[in-house]
Amino acid sequence: MSYKSICAVEGVKAWGMKEGKFGLALIEAHGTAAGVFTENLVCAAPVELMRKQIKAGKLEAVIVNSGCANAYTGKQGLADAKAMTELAGESLGIKPASVGVASTGVIGRYLDLPLIKRQCGLVAPKLARTPEAEILAEKAIMTTDLVQKHALVEREGFTIGGITKGSGMIAPNMGTMLAFIYTDAQVSAKQLSEALKLATKRSFNRVVVDGDTSTNDICLCTATGSAGKVKPAEFAAALEECCRSLAKQIAADGEGASKLLEMIVKGAKKEEDAAKVARVVIESPLVKSAVYGEDPNWGRVVAAAGRAGVKFDPNAISLFISDGKNKFPLVKSGEIIADLAKAKAAMHGKQVTFILDLAAGKEEATAWGCDLTEKYVEINGKYTT
Repeated sequence: MSYKSICAVEGVKAWGMKEGKFGLALIEAHGTAAGVFTENLVCAAPVELMRKQIKAGKLEAVIVNSGCANAYTGKQGLADAKAMTELAGESLGIKPASVGVASTGVIGRYLDLPLIKRQCGLVAPKLARTPEAEILAEKAIMTTDLVQKHALVEREGFTIGGITKGSGMIAPNMGTMLAFIYTDAQVSAKQLSEALKLATKRSFNRVVVDGDTSTNDICLCTATGSAGKVKPAEFAAALEECCRSLAKQIAADGEGASKLLEMIVKGAKKEEDAAKVARVVIESPLVKSAVYGEDPNWGRVVAAAGRAGVKFDPNAISLFISDGKNKFPLVKSGEIIADLAKAKAAMHGKQVTFILDLAAGKEEATAWGCDLTEKYVEINGKYTT
């Protein structure tokens, strides 16, 4: 086995375990740190706690549990989140205030702290910097995920690795996703925070599976600094590449999904305009259903774009469909030129891409989602039972 994610980064050790639905992962890495969190007003206890603790700009470890979100759990939930940092701190010989905490699972349930304490006691002694360690940490945080999600970006002089989980309750700002990213670059907490916010804006905040924004979203990034100083622009670009890879993996593994849906919007006056249009299109149940049925009903894409609140001339747009390799025109400067047979053929694979040119400017943005299948209803109709 070879490194694929976090343990490829010098100074990072990890381990994890899973017992049925209940998993626990520990990741140890000392360095400057930054975080981004859900914008849902009903935020989970770990989010509430980490918004305060991350202000110190440093982390030495992260403890993560799956199976219980510790969300909408009031004062007890916040006390339980703090208890998790204390358990990790005691196991690793560090201060609880330097421990990041995250949870994922069912909302409105209290943590089983005795279980977490026992699992923490089993995981902590096994922390290692090995391919097996990162795999076990990834598996420990999964809920309805079908595949592990990891990314590794290597540049001359520094490395960035990350793992994430997320499959349902995914919408911008951010999604039911946890992400833990590590780099050996020497980066200040301020620089790291700015780079992470921009990378998140262009990746995790452009993923839509079902349009529901989660209570628990957390993305934490720690820089160990062992590789020395790097150019800020080069680091920011590498971090964005890592986050984009993780975001696309979340979209492709959306609950019940059979296809990755990519929406590229070009020719906008502002990047945010392009992003708005892209997000509205991939969130549309009509577009998602058509993609699932491999029905080249591309008019739904145009209709969704028109309700995004962005001004453009409908009679000037161009629209294309692609399977990732071949691209076919549907509309050119407002004129319908669709070959529906070719368009349908482009929908047969695992990825469907629409490219929309608004002909209103020079900015562009991409968003990712997935098709809507019967399996999504099956999964979420019986989530707690």
